[in-house]
Amino acid sequence: MAAPAELFCWEGSWGLPSVDPDCLVVLAYAQFAGAPLKLKKISNPWRSPSGSLPALRTNQKETLSRPSDIIIYLRKQKYNADFDLSAKEGADSLAFISLMEEKLRPALIYTFWIETKNYVDVTRRWYAEHMPFPLNFFVPGRMQHGQLEKLRLLRGNESLEAGEELEKELYRDAAECMNLLSQRLGSHKFFFGDSPSSLDAYVFGHLAPILKSKLPNGKLQQHLKSLENLTNFCTNILLLYFPRDGRESSSQKTSSQPEGGDFDHVPNKRRKQFLSALVALGAMLSYALLTGMVSIQHVQQEALEAPPDLQTIGSHEEEEGDG
Repeated sequence: MAAPAELFCWEGSWGLPSVDPDCLVVLAYAQFAGAPLKLKKISNPWRSPSGSLPALRTNQKETLSRPSDIIIYLRKQKYNADFDLSAKEGADSLAFISLMEEKLRPALIYTFWIETKNYVDVTRRWYAEHMPFPLNFFVPGRMQHGQLEKLRLLRGNESLEAGEELEKELYRDAAECMNLLSQRLGSHKFFFGDSPSSLDAYVFGHLAPILKSKLPNGKLQQHLKSLENLTNFCTNILLLYFPRDGRESSSQKTSSQPEGGDFDHVPNKRRKQFLSALVALGAMLSYALLTGMVSIQHVQQEALEAPPDLQTIGSHEEEEGDG
């Protein structure tokens, strides 16, 4: 039997299996469909085969990064969470996913990456504390720039500037999208019948970070919490499919609210920085080699980095750990 495909995702926090919405979509779908993937949770995107996260490396050594492409691949491997959907339900699912990409995703990007206090106090802090030195000094800023470009692309506005008017418009669209999702879900456990589908994975991936993070500007979270069925929907998926993350959240301090600044606990931090410096430099060299920035006859990338732990997802009992 062929070895399972490898899935690379951002690490988890806030009681979630990952902090990244796209990673959450893929993780949830894989659980719903029972796909036996080898999971690598990492905090350095340069250790991903695509240089971004999520990334699925198939048995044919093909690399997929978009959640939709990963889901299509899993369906072709007979792991299909939408198998029982009717034609109308399939069309409704695609319509709601498109609606979220248009109305909810821009507000999600703005909330975590553009709104100044949220970005400084939560987003940048989390990535700075979890990335190895020296990547933690410059990669979060590059990621923010990439998210701003993504927001401009989604909005079709090259000169898009952050401000009160933009925030109001984005949050209004997001609230409208949440209301429509709430109406569609109603009193049901999942959006279509008794089993979760790809739509459930997308809704969970978009809403769970809003629900579980501790943001200074929590306008989106306030509206989500007013929609009790959507709040219960996210909580139930966490309990059913990611119980370990919920237990760890209840027994540990939320990492988005640590006391002190970005680089507290200096002795431990500095020790980690020195120990990870060689790994980080190796990762940067690997990235340069892979992208053609540096040309050397042949370098074993695996020799430059310690591989994260491999674990399997695809059943409720087998839970993933930090890589």
